[in-house]
Amino acid sequence: MRRLRGVKPFIFALILIPLISAAPEEKDTAQGFDEKAAERFAKLALACVEKEYPNKISHVLNSDKDVAPPRKLTPAFYGCYDWHSSVHGHWLLVRLLRTFPNASFARAARDALRKSLTAENLKQEAAYIRGEGRASFERPYGLAWLLQLCTELREWDDDQAREMAANLRPLEDAAVERLENWLPKLSHPVRIGEHDQTAFGLGLMLDYARSTKNDSFARLVAGSARKFFFSDKDCPINYEPSGEDFLSPCLAEADVAANSHDEECRLVETSHLARSERSEARASRWIKPEPRVDDGRNRLSNSSERLAA
Repeated sequence: MRRLRGVKPFIFALILIPLISAAPEEKDTAQGFDEKAAERFAKLALACVEKEYPNKISHVLNSDKDVAPPRKLTPAFYGCYDWHSSVHGHWLLVRLLRTFPNASFARAARDALRKSLTAENLKQEAAYIRGEGRASFERPYGLAWLLQLCTELREWDDDQAREMAANLRPLEDAAVERLENWLPKLSHPVRIGEHDQTAFGLGLMLDYARSTKNDSFARLVAGSARKFFFSDKDCPINYEPSGEDFLSPCLAEADVAANSHDEECRLVETSHLARSERSEARASRWIKPEPRVDDGRNRLSNSSERLAA
């Protein structure tokens, strides 16, 4: 989480938690983000982590025995409308607790995390994603967010966090295994501004790999970023966002390229941001927030409204 200071905050601004992700250190608060604002986000997450319905599951049935409600299929992450939203809802609670440990919502957040992230629940989650026909389950977006949750817990000097991190290990190992098997087979990146986007997922994976000192995974992720994005130039950021975007394809690509620890790849950040937006006046048009437009398909507002529903 230490690298969320440059391009990454702009990317996160289009998803659930625009300011928390930019908090520079555990004992610091992001400028303009105080405990009152944190409480608002905490309430959103607390209202959804145990809210089972409505629910949009991505579930492969192999037989009648696989027919079950979400709370039975994935007992830790069954709320918040879908699996990945539940995962980053839990991440949000952890991040808020680290940033504001004595806030009014702290006890409720700890209780919610304790209830969800049990050893039994997470063993069932690991068994679920290892199930037949589920090789692509929540890949890469949900699995990358899961690794970000693991990173946040491991970096938190807290007894409960250590217990939850240990409980997550079976699911964490299953996620890393799935991603390690998948990345070498991925021939082309997905460049859309939605969940399947390759660059954003790689960025979260790289955070995790470096934080946990998983050098082999870090090399695989960084190598994938170089393979996919090294030759790119003139990213058309002035075309963003499209009506389906909640992530910026150009900013996510520039972010993971700039953080791949390869000097040549760092030049990609300049080619993405400087070449495609040649004046400050033009740049100001794509940095400003988009208004919420609900036509039943527009995803610019994505998870915040979904959590509040």
